[in-house]
Amino acid sequence: MKNFIGRKSNPGAACALLVLQAALVSPVQAATADNYKIVSRFSLAGAEGWDYLSVDSKRDHLFVSRSDHVQVVDTKSGKLLASIADTAGVHGVAVAQDLNLGFTSNGRADALTVFELDSLRTVEVIKTTGAGPDSILYYPPLQRIYSFNNRGQSVTVVDAVKRKIIGTIAAGGHPEFAVSDSQGNVFFNVEDKNEIAVIDAQSSKIVKRWSIAPCDGPSGLAIDDRHHRLFSVCGNQKMVVLDSMTGNIVATVAIGDRPDAAAFDPVSGLVFVSNGGGTLTVVHEDSADKYTVKDNLVTQKGARTMALDPDSHMVYLVSGQFGVPPPATAALPHPRAPLLPDSVNVLVAAPN
Repeated sequence: MKNFIGRKSNPGAACALLVLQAALVSPVQAATADNYKIVSRFSLAGAEGWDYLSVDSKRDHLFVSRSDHVQVVDTKSGKLLASIADTAGVHGVAVAQDLNLGFTSNGRADALTVFELDSLRTVEVIKTTGAGPDSILYYPPLQRIYSFNNRGQSVTVVDAVKRKIIGTIAAGGHPEFAVSDSQGNVFFNVEDKNEIAVIDAQSSKIVKRWSIAPCDGPSGLAIDDRHHRLFSVCGNQKMVVLDSMTGNIVATVAIGDRPDAAAFDPVSGLVFVSNGGGTLTVVHEDSADKYTVKDNLVTQKGARTMALDPDSHMVYLVSGQFGVPPPATAALPHPRAPLLPDSVNVLVAAPN
């Protein structure tokens, strides 16, 4: 900046200063924009599918789960930094900043892999969780990990410091994504029951169950902790908004096709829903009970999962290119189109 001081007679320098000042607009100001757009794409090698994305905003790391390993991508350069191996059937990554640890949910191994956030080195494997750990959540106040086990229809509670299992909770159905609040509650969608279950974190017991009809097949879940609002996204192209204190439904919002993840940005008041049909639904929280769809940003077919960086306010999605599905058979009446090798890419959406 000092190079521009005292050079008012140079119009080129003045112009450069304005450009630099525009570049230094704070993320808070930028995040108030409703019109997000795709600003870049990062290519990823491999022929494996993907599931949840997670962000370590402190280190500018994006974690992309890829079947039996987790790819760690630099969010600034798009470069692959490392792969966390031996995570069979990995679905998600929980980041515990205060412990300098990450935890992966390994669905085929019925285990959690523990790694250091700084070094990305695996330090331990926690075995014999419930069957098919899927979504995973870190709860900082009690320093606990919650593994939501889809096949086992259970929730495994882990002491993240001692890295020991301390309990199992019957979910009463297939658990999906989860969030927590500042009131000591952990919420999760029960996909096959069309409900949200509430765990009291202190007692590790389910204390409430709320029907979220007309939602069908809830998956992604986000929370506005300040206004006590839960955002549950559903397979029938609806987002149901609930009061997290009472379970009352306060709004229903139309979203895109095949949604799977949701995120809320408390700075901008925006709710994001990633849809496998190829859109990112952007919804503004006008008030605690009123919501306006601002955009259905075109992304890419298959981009059903995402992560929001709370610091940069950027949204990361992932998808790939698909070939022609094989012919249907009696054993496989609805075959999936194969993922083309080395076609996976991360899409970066930012406020315009």
